[in-house]
Amino acid sequence: MARAGTTTARRYAEAAFEIAQRDQNTDLWLTQLDRLSAALTDEDSVRRLEDPEIPFETRHAAFKALFTDRAMVAQVYNLLGLVLRRRRLESISDIAREFRRLYNKREGIYEAVAISAAQLDDKEVAALRARLEQMTGGRVDLSLQIDPKLLGGIQVRLGDLLIDGSVRGRLERLRGRLATGAVTP
Repeated sequence: MARAGTTTARRYAEAAFEIAQRDQNTDLWLTQLDRLSAALTDEDSVRRLEDPEIPFETRHAAFKALFTDRAMVAQVYNLLGLVLRRRRLESISDIAREFRRLYNKREGIYEAVAISAAQLDDKEVAALRARLEQMTGGRVDLSLQIDPKLLGGIQVRLGDLLIDGSVRGRLERLRGRLATGAVTP
C-alpha cells in the first residue's frame, strides 16, 4: 500500500504535469521542481519555512527570495504556496520525483539503476545503456550506484524488473539448480 505522502505527492505532480503540458513548458517545470527539491534538503530551513508563528506571506516571500537569480514559472510559485500553506514542504522532493516519472513516461524514457561492486568506466556504462535501450526500445536514464557488499558483477533495476548479474546472484541460482537436481554432472 502506498504511503499517504506519496499519494499526496502523486496528486500534486499529476495536477502540475497537466498544467505544464497545457502551457507547453514541462521541461521548465522539471528543472524548477528539481531546484526546489534541492533547496529543501536542509531540515532547519524547512522547519523555519513551516513555522506557524511566522505569517504565511513572510514565509512565502522568504522562499521566493531563494530563487531571485532566475524567474520561476508563476504556477510553480502557486504550487509552492499551496504546499507551504499546508506545511508539506517535505513532499516537494516526492512531487518532483513523481513529476519526473510522468515526464519520462510521456517521453518514452525508462529509469534504470545499476548497482555494481566497483565504479564502472565510461565504456561499460555506454555498453550497459545501449543494451538497456535495446531491451526497452526507448531511451534509458541510467543512475549508477556502488555497493561494496556485492562480490562482483552488476544488478540493474529497470522499473519493476530486476536483472541480477551479480556473482552472488549467479551463485544462488546455481545452488538452487543443484538443490533441485537441475544440474547434472
